[in-house]
Amino acid sequence: MKEKRIGFIGCGNMGFAMIGGILKSGVSTALQITASAGTKETLDRISRSYGIRTTLNNSEVIKNSDIVFLAVKPHLYETVIKEIRNDTDDGKIIVAIAAGVSLSRLNHFFQKPVKAVRAMPNTPAMALEAMSALTPNDCVTETEMQYVISLFESFGQAEIVPESLMDAVTGVSGSSPAYVYLFIEAMADAAVADGMPRKQAYKFAAQAVYGAAKMVLTTGKHPGELKDAVCSPGGTTIEAVAKLEELGLRHTVIQSQRSCTAKSKEMSKYM
Repeated sequence: MKEKRIGFIGCGNMGFAMIGGILKSGVSTALQITASAGTKETLDRISRSYGIRTTLNNSEVIKNSDIVFLAVKPHLYETVIKEIRNDTDDGKIIVAIAAGVSLSRLNHFFQKPVKAVRAMPNTPAMALEAMSALTPNDCVTETEMQYVISLFESFGQAEIVPESLMDAVTGVSGSSPAYVYLFIEAMADAAVADGMPRKQAYKFAAQAVYGAAKMVLTTGKHPGELKDAVCSPGGTTIEAVAKLEELGLRHTVIQSQRSCTAKSKEMSKYM
């Protein structure tokens, strides 16, 4: 499929990260991207950072794009779609990035069948390390879907999942960078308490988390097996692991993540 013109309606943290990832990877150029936002201040920031075309008019984005990412808050979807639906023909692909907005709800808002892909990326897109889940509707062809996947893979990894798993995806990858940042911050705080300078502590903690995650992805080994390999008998690591188990790290993570998933399901009832 030939290169497509790309539009973004909404340029908050997620839209900003995705545009940055697409441009950094070279899969598209600034001349091919148009973005809109609710304020001129946001557009000025986008324009200064990326040099793309910007506008306050959402209809201008849909008219000048083949693929449009709806990257606004869920409660704004109905309002925004009312503005653009008359300019959305059956050749355009709509990529919806919002927790709780189902494919059937998108059709309801557009009042007609449209080519739509429900997506859940995460903000590590800015570092070209996003994890994105994608669910197309029946109007999207296989060739079109492969192009959409290539866009998401330009800033990380992407997989097609059934729509029934989208709430679980919100918990395990969409929101989870925040949990990981908390973990890194806590590790760094402990190092600072033990005398390490703050800046150095963040680097050590972040690189340890990054390296451990990469080990899981590249070795294909079970995380438990990798954990066991670090835990020498009677050593320092098993002492820390024992304390984490005593304090309920595993239970806390599971329950917190499932709360996130439950909130996603709850939001979908009102969309």
